[in-house]
Amino acid sequence: MIAAAAPVRAKRVLPGFTLSLGTTLLYLVLIVLIPIAALILKGAEIGPERFWQIVSSDRAVAAFRITITAAAIATAVNAAYGLLMAWVLVRYDFPGKRLLDALMDVPFALPTAVAGLSLTALFSANGWFGSALEAAGLQVVYTIWGIALAMAFTSVPFVVRTVQPVLEDLDVSLEQAAETLGARPWQIFSRVVFPAILPAWLAGCTTAFARSLGEFGAIVFIAGNLPFQTEIAALLAFIRLEEYDYNGAAAIALVLLGFALVLLVASNLLQNWAARHREAAR
Repeated sequence: MIAAAAPVRAKRVLPGFTLSLGTTLLYLVLIVLIPIAALILKGAEIGPERFWQIVSSDRAVAAFRITITAAAIATAVNAAYGLLMAWVLVRYDFPGKRLLDALMDVPFALPTAVAGLSLTALFSANGWFGSALEAAGLQVVYTIWGIALAMAFTSVPFVVRTVQPVLEDLDVSLEQAAETLGARPWQIFSRVVFPAILPAWLAGCTTAFARSLGEFGAIVFIAGNLPFQTEIAALLAFIRLEEYDYNGAAAIALVLLGFALVLLVASNLLQNWAARHREAAR
């Protein structure tokens, strides 16, 4: 009688599940959860009445309005540009394509303060672009358009890098079948391609919007930081810290944290939807 062979356990490169999970959870708690919990506890000390008084003040409301408006403008621009750039990088071959692809990650690697200084130098009244715009009666620096420009610069990779892999995995035969059935190019894009990449595109736009809401370094140089005109919420929280008004800074930061968490949850839901959509298509 031949004895049954013992099952062979697959060798793992990394340590076992318990050690791996414990290490990652420890890092998550120390780096992410504890700072967030400290902010929430600091906000809880304020009390609902004082909290509402802080976040509903005229200056705070103006800062939130400017931040959200500029982030919406930047996201709208990146929604169109990011989709177009992802399409170019996936569907066309041309000299310098790899360099252009690498340049899409520059906003990730470049310090935001450097980005802010560069944009200010370019779009100031005596800058390369700013002088021409000033002659045409358009001012970018120290306006909400400058804020939106800085936000768009730092958040555009989120749209490109979210849409790009979905376009790469898209079955080209579906487009070819639509073409043989007499569909025009715009019909192929609107009825075949865009519905397939829509969840990823929405997820990228949502993440870009969340990133824009929290931008600080690239904005402070180009915005001018004028209360009620170009002062963003993150800067107002920083000003409150410099004034030793920790309750005011915590209240404003909590509102921004709430916005970010809602948007990130929405982004994760959209990405899960995109994953299910790709699995169903296969």
